[in-house]
Amino acid sequence: MARNRPAGKAALFASCAVRYTETMSLAADGSAHLPAACLPRHDWTREDVRALFDLPFPDLMFRAQSVHRQNFDATEVQISTLLSIKTGGCPEDCAYCPQSARYDTGVAAEKLMALDAVLAEARAAKTAGASRFCMGAAWREPKDRDLDTVCGMVAGVKALGLETCATLGMLNAAQARRLKQSGLDYYNHNLDTSPEFYGDIITTRTYQDRLTTLGHVREAGIHVCCGGIVGMGETRDDRIGMIATLAGLPAHPESVPINMLVRVAGTPLAGEPALDPLEFVRTIAVARICMPRSVVRLSAGREDMSEETQALCFLAGANSIFYGPKLLTTPNPGRDRDRELMDRLGLSPMEPTQINSQFGAP
Repeated sequence: MARNRPAGKAALFASCAVRYTETMSLAADGSAHLPAACLPRHDWTREDVRALFDLPFPDLMFRAQSVHRQNFDATEVQISTLLSIKTGGCPEDCAYCPQSARYDTGVAAEKLMALDAVLAEARAAKTAGASRFCMGAAWREPKDRDLDTVCGMVAGVKALGLETCATLGMLNAAQARRLKQSGLDYYNHNLDTSPEFYGDIITTRTYQDRLTTLGHVREAGIHVCCGGIVGMGETRDDRIGMIATLAGLPAHPESVPINMLVRVAGTPLAGEPALDPLEFVRTIAVARICMPRSVVRLSAGREDMSEETQALCFLAGANSIFYGPKLLTTPNPGRDRDRELMDRLGLSPMEPTQINSQFGAP
């Protein structure tokens, strides 16, 4: 017996079917193929995003997988390694962060790493299979003298044949241009959550501060890596608001990390109850549909995820992970575990040239 869909869901499927037909009619060779449901749009409303979250799980997964396959090889995963080049002592009050100087988490403040040490880590990451090397520093914003050192790191990592990424806090326009000149491919600066919930998590910088940094990065010609964290006590409406904000940017972030909260003793969110894994998978799937050409990274929190949850995330359109036993200061699955899981799922690493061809070289 046919199942009757609620009117809102029927309209959503009908709208997508129209876009499928339009895309197929524009194929140059007249061939029939699954169209991208659809080409990137920047007019996603919260109602649109909510309708996706509310889809029956099989329908949502089918939509996400269809979009994913139209834009990527569904068997390939981009591999990144993340290194903390300056750990601890951050003056900000992000409620999830063990590197904040305001919380007693056992993370000591350290100086900026030496160039040779960073390059040694980058060589090891490349040997282990990473295609992108990300460098994170626990700063509110970098001082110009520190930025000079970081730019030397970026240039050195780039010379090794790796894609480069950095997350250093807020940037001004001149700093973004300096990083671009040094060879930086990606800059990570997450929105973290919805505009409405943001003030419950961070008070030392505003949502607009984050958007302003993203604007400087984009104007400098650097690819944007921007996503958020779920499981911080936010509602589904907040997850909807976060994705609607990301998908409504003038250009979608080329990389969208979706993090599951890592609950660290000493932080205000240490006692937050775990998020339902299927709700996390839904968040991945909705991000994939709303930002079809972005690399969606299954980011922090994998250490506490079952292999089955991770497999569902890949099925939902995640196609990037951090590789290695540590993400800045929190645990991450070891490389052997990840290789074994990828082998069992039939997944292989994505080459850097495949990613750049998706957006154009930075």
